[in-house]
Amino acid sequence: MEMKIINSYAEFEKYNGKLIGMSDYYRITQEHINMFADATMDHQWIHVDTERAKKESPYGTTIAHGYLSVSILPHLWYQIVQVNNIKLMVNYGIESLKFNQPVLVNSEVRLVASLKSIVNLRGVTKAVIQVVLEIKDNPKPAFEGAMIFLYHFI
Repeated sequence: MEMKIINSYAEFEKYNGKLIGMSDYYRITQEHINMFADATMDHQWIHVDTERAKKESPYGTTIAHGYLSVSILPHLWYQIVQVNNIKLMVNYGIESLKFNQPVLVNSEVRLVASLKSIVNLRGVTKAVIQVVLEIKDNPKPAFEGAMIFLYHFI
């Protein structure tokens, strides 16, 4: 799917209630999981102990941290859209985030994003983006929720 270019509030508003796009698939490797465990100090065995996970995990392998899958949202979002003519963009929050399915090591995930709502707050654009992190070859997504961005257009 082609990256969308947004240059103004009016252009952004055209996507209200519509699909904006989807990212490429991104593979989550054990190295990525281990680095996230080091960064967050969350070394629970289900994430980092491959041998124990083979024997004791109900999944038969390690799984990515839920917050690791959330942390790649910006990377995947920037594959979907390029917002120009801004002096500042703020990650304002996440609403109604629900983890639905674990992401097994070496799974490929992609972001599907739709514009849930958009409002002009005295010159600041508040965009609520409905996000679904799909897992390749899995009917159930890793998570669903809504990211909130504040865009300060020039």
